[in-house]
Amino acid sequence: MAKNFSKVFSAELEGIDAKLIEVETDINVGLHSFNIVGLADKALKEAKERVSSALKNSGIKPPTKENRKITVNLAPADIKKTGSQYDLAIAAGYLLATKQIKPFETKDKIFVGELSLDGELRPISGSLSISRLAKKLGFKFLFLPKENAAEAAIIKGVGAVPVSNLTELIDYLEGRKEIVSQKPLKIGLGREEKSTINISDIKGQESAKRALAVAAAGGHNILMFGPPGAGKTMLAQALVSILPEPSLDEIIETTQIYSAAGALANLPFVNFRPFRAPHHSASMVSVIGGGTNLKPGEISLAHRGVLFLDEIPEFRRDLLESLRQPLESGSVCISRAKGSLDFPARFSLVAAMNPCPCGYFGVETPEKECRCTANEVFRYQKKISGPLLDRIDIQIEVPRLKIEELRSEVSAKESDKSEKIKEAVLKAREIQKERFAKIRPKIYLNSEMSSKMVDAMIDIAADAESFLKNMMEKSFISARGYYRVLKIARTIADLENFKNVRSHHLAEAFQYRVREKE
Repeated sequence: MAKNFSKVFSAELEGIDAKLIEVETDINVGLHSFNIVGLADKALKEAKERVSSALKNSGIKPPTKENRKITVNLAPADIKKTGSQYDLAIAAGYLLATKQIKPFETKDKIFVGELSLDGELRPISGSLSISRLAKKLGFKFLFLPKENAAEAAIIKGVGAVPVSNLTELIDYLEGRKEIVSQKPLKIGLGREEKSTINISDIKGQESAKRALAVAAAGGHNILMFGPPGAGKTMLAQALVSILPEPSLDEIIETTQIYSAAGALANLPFVNFRPFRAPHHSASMVSVIGGGTNLKPGEISLAHRGVLFLDEIPEFRRDLLESLRQPLESGSVCISRAKGSLDFPARFSLVAAMNPCPCGYFGVETPEKECRCTANEVFRYQKKISGPLLDRIDIQIEVPRLKIEELRSEVSAKESDKSEKIKEAVLKAREIQKERFAKIRPKIYLNSEMSSKMVDAMIDIAADAESFLKNMMEKSFISARGYYRVLKIARTIADLENFKNVRSHHLAEAFQYRVREKE
């Protein structure tokens, strides 16, 4: 190995996964220069200024005082390097190459972190993904900013070493100071209540509440249509109140997505079901994902939770059509000239819409009369295409409430009913978990079954077979719709703890596909 050469390890974030990057530093005789090579972006090219100032302000001879040629190579050279997380690795490599630090073992360590000009470390995105990479490749230590340590420590088997500044790192590597690796925080399987709306707070709308329970139990998509003020938005927000807490695997999966997107804020992990509600003016990139440096969008941030699209016809047509593939596969593939990435997007879509632009088409009330023309109503409703509607399992009408229902008090019995709904949803999900325990790749809910699984795993009672045949002959329903009806019926049977699907389960499931007949 060359006399003035060093090699340390860092990581690059690609989507929600990390790749190992070798940071090689070479000090050569020649006029002063400091170059970073290896397909580095603008933020990374500027690292030489941050690293030089951080070293100088930490009492170390910086590269600017070296009358030598300094070259930092980031390998493999064909992978584009982005971001500022390489600062710490570049500084450590420079210290080793110039022998301003005692030699230390580099093969078992990964360095990530952005340096401020005074040598302090700033937090980065994707530390959980980097920690998973470190464990996979057998690294023992991950040096990173202390703000990211709790997140990285979720992965057991890797020592997440929290570093406050460059001086602290040097003291640790030279044995003058001990830094205790971050202990894994206890992940409470609870939910952060972003909304105080409980399903028991909603007056009336019993059929809509039943549909929400079915949607929650099986992870089904649901569309609610009705006049303004009927309670569609409240119902959507209340869905979170009856969803069970996420499992440990789901928490890690969701946290990894939020970490890669830089959306964790001050949370060490996401231990609640996400509820995302983008505005109808949102761009394609913000909802689906992408950008110059590919990042997850709203559909991935809603993974294992709820994506709520209020006034769905107001969203751009191309954006809505782009939801078709994620709704079917549970993931989204973002393709660009530079490459493509898959992001998880297994969410429950909850959509709400009015029957017409003014909202009162078909509403029987003398106070509010629809003044939309037939053509306006037709154009408004056709903003949601047939193929997209076909992927929405449950389609229900939310009628206008009567004054008597609005004036009624919520009884203790209703509050108790809410808890019973949640218990029934939890039991139904436990039944599904047991049913799919041996399935690979792993699935959790009835809505995730393929058509082949539906044929193999859904047992239909003898009396229900003839009912199903009669309904199929009378109803105009696609092959996809047929399988979705069976999935919904299986979920209803799970809610009622039936081993096989009966005719009344199928009848209720067909009722939720009523809009296909219109």
